[in-house]
Amino acid sequence: MSMELFFLIIYFMAMIGIGLWSMRKSTADSEAFLLGGRSLGPAVTALRLQSTSMSGYMFMGAGSLANTQGYFSMWYALGDVGGGVLNLSILGRRMRKLSQMLGAITSIGYLEHRYPSVWTRLIAAPIALFCMFFYLLAQFLAGGQGLSMVTGISLNWSLIIAVGVIVGYTFLGGYLAVAYSDFVQAIIMVVGMLWILIASLQAVGGLTQGHEAIGNINENLLTMWGAEGQYLGAWGVILGALLVFSIGYLGWPHVVVGHMSMSRPSVARQASIYSTGFNLLFIPSAYIIGMLSLLIVPNLDNPELAIFQVAETVLPPVAVGIVMAAIMAAIMSTADALLLQAGTIASHDLWARFTKSVNPKTSVNVSRLTVLLLAVVGLVLAMARPPGVFSIVVFATTVLGSAFVPAYVCAVWWKRANTVGALSSMVVGTAAAVTAQVVDSTELLGVDPMVIGIAGSVLAMVIGSLTTQKSHPVPERIAEAVREAGRVAPIPARLLIGEDAALASQRPADVPAGQER
Repeated sequence: MSMELFFLIIYFMAMIGIGLWSMRKSTADSEAFLLGGRSLGPAVTALRLQSTSMSGYMFMGAGSLANTQGYFSMWYALGDVGGGVLNLSILGRRMRKLSQMLGAITSIGYLEHRYPSVWTRLIAAPIALFCMFFYLLAQFLAGGQGLSMVTGISLNWSLIIAVGVIVGYTFLGGYLAVAYSDFVQAIIMVVGMLWILIASLQAVGGLTQGHEAIGNINENLLTMWGAEGQYLGAWGVILGALLVFSIGYLGWPHVVVGHMSMSRPSVARQASIYSTGFNLLFIPSAYIIGMLSLLIVPNLDNPELAIFQVAETVLPPVAVGIVMAAIMAAIMSTADALLLQAGTIASHDLWARFTKSVNPKTSVNVSRLTVLLLAVVGLVLAMARPPGVFSIVVFATTVLGSAFVPAYVCAVWWKRANTVGALSSMVVGTAAAVTAQVVDSTELLGVDPMVIGIAGSVLAMVIGSLTTQKSHPVPERIAEAVREAGRVAPIPARLLIGEDAALASQRPADVPAGQER
């Protein structure tokens, strides 16, 4: 047995072990399975958010973009570095507090509580499921290709193994399994990426010599304007590159649900520090390695395998196995969160919401069945070889961000945001983002689809809300809760009247009602 395969087997067994351990704590009811009992501290909250956000894109899409376009890729990196802090700062504390006051335990249910209408859920849930499935497909592809290249196992069998492990611990342990495995995986990801970076710099004689050698290949690669200088002055494209992974995260249901699972609102402040540290170490490294791959593996056939092949070239077999575990960690940490959130939407936001007399165990079983179904369908499509990981991730992120960023942000920052505005925003944002990508607005207009989608979504939210204040006023209870969410103070007892009974049981024993910060 090769060292690479040995370390992967150990890693996979550890992930399944986390699922088995957490199964005892997380399957009693939907609350425990879907939110982990709202018990997560700052380190787990931050690293779960970051590892879930990074995905297999960082080991495949980032390396590919840097390999082909050089420092232009750093526009994506710049947005990505600040994405976690923006998410926790803009939404974190306020969303945790507001979700408790409104009695919400799912990311889509939270939107319906804030924008009260059955249509909120009926529109938001399908959009979220559609986009998350495509994002999940990208993770399956990344996992299968990486595992196949390092172990020599056929691509189809590699896909089956990778999907099987992901489904295994997600199926067993629910949110706790995902949160704690993501925490472990984030640490492995940073160690693995830094190891490859250091070895790569040593292989080319340092960053300065690496730059000189890359400049001899193509001087444009050392600029931020693309391999052919094609993005010089193309600020509509550059703005989109900055936005897609900075504010785009604010619209991911599988990411923002992490705010709701914090043990208390103040966790967001401490989590921001962990998030910043992770991003500064991890994100730039992936793009730099992608550029150095031009020197280390000059005859590379598939740019998406740049980081994989650099690792195999510059690291000893023992290290390759550990690094491969890091690569699988990035892929699996996102895939498990996507699967669980999709199961949540199907079971709690659709099945339980529109089916009478559904007990908690039935809801958990529906969630698990959805996880299994999505995994099977995704596996079949991955075997059919759809487009590359980068294009799929950007598509899904653009649509999710355009559909949900204004809805989530305005929910806690603008008390006049109403149901009509939110519904208009989700519909217009989705339609604008999809249309812009179908017609290729980057080529046609010189404007990235993310810019078009976000602009349309924001305008729809503002216009829809302001023109219907009289016909669809924000209920006073919700407006008061939004105002209270902005205060750094205990929640008044009167605002917990509408709290979901299940949430009350999750309050720390030493903290009385209304005292959570």
